[in-house]
Order: sequence, then structure tokens, then C-alpha cells
Amino acid sequence: MGEEIVSHMLEQLEFLGRLILAGLCGGFIGYERKNRMKNAGPRTHFIVCLASALMMITSKYGFFDLFKYGDVGLDPSRVAAQIVSGVGFLGAGMIFIHRQSVTGLTTAAGVWATAGVGMAIGAGMYFMGVCSTVLIIFIQLLLHKKFRIFRSITADRICIRMHYNNDAITNLKQWFNDNQITILNFKTESIENGELDVEVTVQLPKNYNRENLLNLHRDVEEVESIEI
Repeated sequence: MGEEIVSHMLEQLEFLGRLILAGLCGGFIGYERKNRMKNAGPRTHFIVCLASALMMITSKYGFFDLFKYGDVGLDPSRVAAQIVSGVGFLGAGMIFIHRQSVTGLTTAAGVWATAGVGMAIGAGMYFMGVCSTVLIIFIQLLLHKKFRIFRSITADRICIRMHYNNDAITNLKQWFNDNQITILNFKTESIENGELDVEVTVQLPKNYNRENLLNLHRDVEEVESIEI
């Protein structure tokens, strides 16, 4: 009896180790997202990854006691499939559509992938889980706009609210032209109080610092606020 208790405790400690490892992997992925000022940060990814591991452990090992009742069949993959569906629903809540522009897809995909990491670690596939974490973070860093690897095909969206007058649009377009910024798409919408919402999709010059776009507020007097 004593050996069984010790064996059971060691097994539970191993499961606890899986949960901790899964949470850490999720936290690392979330930390990268936090540095990009995204909605889902370390806490969200930590919880998703740990919870996925917990559900996977429960699905795989939590029903062994039922075997004593005779011919009982178990299918651990059923819970795994529900994790994938459930986290997909969670990810859908992170996707936003604003004026025909979609944001949050990468964050949603990251949360979905984080659940996969938790499932792998929960199932005991430590190497695959850790390697997947490294690959996810690596690809996020490698392909992020900050690195400008694919600068020639990258577009940036800028939302501007400005006071309307006859020269407002002309002054705005002239500013982009003076800064060698190519306008790919230009949308305007009139709102109340003589204000104008402008959405501009641009291609920035190579090695251009996006923070310089904030100079719009200083250089074009009609501009009231900028979102980049």
C-alpha cells in the first residue's frame, strides 16, 4: 500500500511539472505578444496553455479508475478535439473588424497555437511542446514589422481624425508626399462638428521609423488625433 501511495504521489508531481512547464511556455509566447501591445498577454497565454495541459492530462489519465467496472472504452482524443474547438471560439473573440480592416488574427492564431503547446506537454510530449514554443516565438519575432524583412510588400494602416476645411486633405497628402510615403488607399468619412475621419493605407520607406508618423499631429494643423 505504501508503495502505491508513493507511486501515485510521484505521478501527481509529474503532472504538476507538466502544468508548470506548459504555463511557462504559454507565458513566454504571451510576453512576446505583450511587447507588441496586443490584447492577449502573458496571463492569457499562461492560462490557455496550462488549462489545455490540465484538460489533456485529465482526458488521458483521469478515468483509469473506471476500468474496474468492467468493459469500459475510453477515447482521450474526444477531449482534445473539444479543446481545439473551444480555444478556436476564444480566439474568434480577439478578432476585430474596423472599417473593413481585420485586426487580431495573429493574436488569435497565437492563442490557438498556445493551446496546442499545452496539449502536447499535457500528453507528455515535452520536446515537441518546448520546440513548438521556440518556433512560435521565433516566427513572431522574425516576421514582425519591426524587422522590415518584407518591407516592400508591407502596408501600414493609419487612422486620423482631423478638422475639416478646404485644404485639409491637400495638406495631409502633401505631408505624406514630402516624407516619401506612398499612399496605397485613402478613405474619408465625415462626422459631426465639422470633423473628418480619414483611414490611410501606406507603404513606408525602407528603415522608416513608424513613430515619425506621429509628427503628423505637429506638422498638419488640421490633424486632431492619430492611431497607428
